Amino acid sequence: MKREETGVRDRDRWVLTDGEWTASASERDRTVADPATGEPLGDFPAGCAEDVERAVDSARRAQAGWARTAPAERAACLHRIAGRIEARADELAELVTREMGKPIGDSRGGVAAGAGTLRQYAELGPLHRGRSLQGGWDATDLMVYEPRGVVAVVTPWNDPVAIACGLVGAALVTGNAVVHKPSERTPHTGALLAGLMAEELPPGVLTMVPGDRHAGEALAAHPGIDLVAHVGSTAAGRAIAAVAARTGAKTLLENGGKDPLIVDAGVDVKWAAGQAATGCFANAGQICTSAERVYVHRDVAEEFLAALVQRAEELRMGPGLSEETTLGPLVDRAQRDVVDRHVRGAIEAGARLLTGGYVPEGPGAFYPPTVLADCTENMEIMWEETFGPVAAVRVAGSFDEALELARESRYGLAATVLTPSMANAQRAWREIPVGTVKINAVFGGAPGGAAQPLRGSGHGFGYGPELLDEMTHTKVVHLSPLP
Repeated sequence: MKREETGVRDRDRWVLTDGEWTASASERDRTVADPATGEPLGDFPAGCAEDVERAVDSARRAQAGWARTAPAERAACLHRIAGRIEARADELAELVTREMGKPIGDSRGGVAAGAGTLRQYAELGPLHRGRSLQGGWDATDLMVYEPRGVVAVVTPWNDPVAIACGLVGAALVTGNAVVHKPSERTPHTGALLAGLMAEELPPGVLTMVPGDRHAGEALAAHPGIDLVAHVGSTAAGRAIAAVAARTGAKTLLENGGKDPLIVDAGVDVKWAAGQAATGCFANAGQICTSAERVYVHRDVAEEFLAALVQRAEELRMGPGLSEETTLGPLVDRAQRDVVDRHVRGAIEAGARLLTGGYVPEGPGAFYPPTVLADCTENMEIMWEETFGPVAAVRVAGSFDEALELARESRYGLAATVLTPSMANAQRAWREIPVGTVKINAVFGGAPGGAAQPLRGSGHGFGYGPELLDEMTHTKVVHLSPLP
């Protein structure tokens, strides 16, 4: 099989500027490995300030012309990009699984979601409009949206196609040029996606730089960037916000979470255990809105824990490319070390290990679905993001106690409440300080939902029609006739 057919790129085709792939100026390389086998997939440049300079310069030169392009034509470009992604969906999905490990069915779902999001913004973009104001009878006053200019999009590895399509699509359809830096853990996926997008855009409207955090820092700090949209860790988000405070760039951040899940008395316990298993173990727990701490009412605790353990043990751990796999590896062994440290620390502090909780022998970065009982708030696993397939469970004496515990966190991304009580549901969504509250469904929701994370989880709208507002600035125009 040829090198390009595997998605692995040549050393001189990593920086996308002016519609062409060129060599990186970086003297450092990094290697990305298959998390299921540990075998290297390929090398890529670590990126550098010179790469960033070329990409930003290309984007700035292209942006004005793109902003003058009719919104309907920009939307048509997004539809054509979505078509290209759909035509290469299997290739993209396989590359996602090879680079970060998720089951191939989940990867296909992420690619489909990315194409769907592009089509959503293609429809919404031309409808994005300002408003007129009540002013003097002989004058006209308007509030109009204009593109911010050049948007830096820094995306994570856990859902690399869907997240990039959302942020890049919203930025493009509103007239911005984009510099994309995909995660260093999924660089080949990012490069393939950027190439497919650029084929339908004028040269320079979308540029891409590869690299690790050093390239990301150089991009966020560049004075030619008008907005930085980042999905990733809280530490990285705060570093970007600090840099943007110096350059004046706007920041749009969706960062870490420690999302609670409440299981109330009176629920169907087996159903609740299935919801919790999905919330804790999907994508090996590597979802921003994974359920990371579970508070179960004491009236159903024993039965719930038994059902949750059964659900965990029914999962089939293995390489993501196998259609039989329902739990793939973690993205790498460094992340597995974090997960295992949290689990070991909880056990040493008094938690009961009900299943899982060990590092498997053999290659790859696998970690089994793990259920811990008797967890308490002084354990790191209950207050620091784990990002792994772990259900950390604490029994609550009442719904009030569970709600109070769920409220306490330095994060504010999402929460789930499983309850038959409408009164408890109403209290929960009003009182838990997070951007998204899900009642009786751990995942799902209508398309277009746009939440604002709180606290250490970031700020700004990351999805929905409101993302178009984030990607633009509002200008007030007063038109008055000569006297």
